[in-house]
Amino acid sequence: MIKSFQTIFKIPELKRRILFTLGIFIVVRIGGHVPCPGINADALGEFFTLQQNTLFGLYDMFVGGAFAKATVFALGIMPYISASIIIQLMGTVVPYFQKLQREGEEGRKKITQLTRYGTVGISAMQALGVTVFLESIITPSGLVAVPHPGMGFRLLTMITLATGTTFLMWLGEQISERGIGNGISLIIFVGIIDRFPYAIFDELQQLIGGNRQLLMELFLWALMFLTTAAVVLITQGTRKIPVQYAKRVVGRKVYGGQSTHIPLRVNTAGVMPIIFAQAIMFVPSTVATFLPDGGLKDWLTVSFNFGSYSYMFLYFILIVFFTYFYTAIAFNPIEVADNMKKYGGFIPGIRPGKNTSDFIDNILSRITLPGA
Repeated sequence: MIKSFQTIFKIPELKRRILFTLGIFIVVRIGGHVPCPGINADALGEFFTLQQNTLFGLYDMFVGGAFAKATVFALGIMPYISASIIIQLMGTVVPYFQKLQREGEEGRKKITQLTRYGTVGISAMQALGVTVFLESIITPSGLVAVPHPGMGFRLLTMITLATGTTFLMWLGEQISERGIGNGISLIIFVGIIDRFPYAIFDELQQLIGGNRQLLMELFLWALMFLTTAAVVLITQGTRKIPVQYAKRVVGRKVYGGQSTHIPLRVNTAGVMPIIFAQAIMFVPSTVATFLPDGGLKDWLTVSFNFGSYSYMFLYFILIVFFTYFYTAIAFNPIEVADNMKKYGGFIPGIRPGKNTSDFIDNILSRITLPGA
């Protein structure tokens, strides 16, 4: 493994991409500590100390603690993900977006541009919700989060937060283009990893303070490692479908005749369904900030309270839905079957064409459920 790392930095292009990505990570973390103007940090810290096990605490984890500090990156990359979900859903029902998806590179550029516009619009709406929410915060000790509320504060904070999200979106695109991996996923990863040392320190404090027994602590750590191992196993798992290519004689040469396989991943969608589902689950709490007390606001607050049965059930349903949805976008059985037929390939015992696509789709549907 050490030799592998040494080899990585001997390749100039790979070294440049890694260093570029690490540089972007530093910029993201710096932005996560630049506060928005006009906010009482002491009041905000006291309020979020009481909100660690709520939906606010979960959102704060996704953005690396930026939300609890009301920094310029407080909204994180979630508005971009919400815009991506909307655009992709439209691609299944709206003819215009279906046409763009079939136009190749030019169509993808147009979809990317529309996603950017959607990100700006959604981030502006969420920023307004955050400003209203901040103005309503009064801690048990009587501190207010916004000493001077009003239209000026709302406008300034909206512009700051929306600009921060747009900048994060641009940084993610730069990582995807000039760095390594998927930029958006890596930005979320950086935010989550940033909270990991704090979580370890908190666990040690509970153990030293006698709030948790050593045996229970060891059990939790073992459970965490086993869960991680299971996730890696499922993520790397594949179902191999055998494919045989018929022999073709061209002049004096014989082509084809070899055997290969189609690797179907158990978790084709990866981590995207979880990110998509979480982005959707943040919407009701955002809407609730615009509503007056009582009635619908109370229902949304109770129903979408982090940890409630209704929240967990809907979260589970959304993850399963987006797993199948994203898999259908990422892997097209009809296209695979057509390409196989075009080049003389077939699955033993299955007729080429529609029967092949149905066979692949059936297997993909079965293995996707445990992956979800």
